Amino acid sequence: MTITARELALTVLQSLETGKEQSDTLLHRQLQHSALNRVDRALATELVNGVLRQRLQLDYLISHVYHHKLDKAASVMKNILRLGAYQILFLNKVPDWAAVNECVKLARKYKGDRMSKLVNGVLRKITPESMTLEAWLSEEQPEKQPAIRYSHPQWLIERWMRAFGPEKTAAILSYNNQPPLLGFRINRLKTSTEQFFATIDADVKYETCNIESFFVSRDFSTFEPAISAGLLTVQNPTQGRACLLLNPAPGTTVLDLCSAPGGKATFLAELMQNSGQLLAVDHYEQKLLKLQAHAKALGITMLTTVTADARSFIPEQQPDTILLDAPCSGTGVLGRRAELRWKVSPEMLQELVQLQSELLDHAAGLLDEGGVLVYATCSIEPEENSLQIEAFLERHPDFTADPEEKILTLPGEYCGFDGGFCQRLHKKTWTK
Repeated sequence: MTITARELALTVLQSLETGKEQSDTLLHRQLQHSALNRVDRALATELVNGVLRQRLQLDYLISHVYHHKLDKAASVMKNILRLGAYQILFLNKVPDWAAVNECVKLARKYKGDRMSKLVNGVLRKITPESMTLEAWLSEEQPEKQPAIRYSHPQWLIERWMRAFGPEKTAAILSYNNQPPLLGFRINRLKTSTEQFFATIDADVKYETCNIESFFVSRDFSTFEPAISAGLLTVQNPTQGRACLLLNPAPGTTVLDLCSAPGGKATFLAELMQNSGQLLAVDHYEQKLLKLQAHAKALGITMLTTVTADARSFIPEQQPDTILLDAPCSGTGVLGRRAELRWKVSPEMLQELVQLQSELLDHAAGLLDEGGVLVYATCSIEPEENSLQIEAFLERHPDFTADPEEKILTLPGEYCGFDGGFCQRLHKKTWTK
């Protein structure tokens, strides 16, 4: 039997309950093996991302008409109810009856007739008119209201309020709940910005950035042939900033630690005009194989990959510059990876801070005097960024950091830009 868009979305949501793979990876795999047409593929994608973004609010609303404890329900039941509620409350183009009927079918298939009747009863009580969110929120404690309204963990909102204030926090929360723009980088090894845009039809919508060779768009299919031809790479402009801050010269030796999936490595190679030595190190061999294939399509020949632990790897040749794109909480990309908001925790944050510290210390020892190290994350948390750098400089007085060579980008601060951080560090040259 052919899988429907809603069942495919349910399969992805269920896989996220127990697995460690990213939602976009799971969704891409499911879509590859499905026979869904373009409209249904778009619906499945919207359902997965929408349910993940609005999960807390959906559970809150469902709980008002679900006469049992929702947190005690089987995960498949919760996800079926979320899928139905999301369609009714957030998708104007889907008739309510269709959303209810399809979710009832799913409940019957996965949990039997009794549970299908329960799903039918609950979803028929959910309408945009009956779900009086603001009235219900007014009865909640003030600190809980933003978490439910914006569907983010309360502890995370409270952190951002302290770090960035209410106005910027509201902007971050709003950005995270919108479908993100796609970022593209033009490969200057094969074309120029002017040449590339000259080939694009006038009716194709895109927006250039304040970073050369980058642009953003909601349209992927138009640019897919250019990606296959090696003229484009999918990369958010924020991620390119770390590479521009490193600014490696052609002919130099560059070490890219924690390189996968490799967007920064290929941009470094383009900046180096494919001249010199670029060593990309990562713990996951499969991801490096994908990087090699993409580098080949881009026309990059000076990149070498090595599968190793970045905390202990020692290159044969001492690098002139190092990029450390460290594992992090990912709080700058919650709009793109919605499930992260439900997985990150204060405890995980502290574990990552320790790992980042170890990576920084090792990278520092690999550089010669006068070398440059750029530290980058896709986080907006001070502990992973500015405070991490402060602690590093205390441990390593042989390094300096110029305040003008530090960039913190908040989600949505610029059109289509994710959140992220990067800092350029200089290893001192000691005079005798």
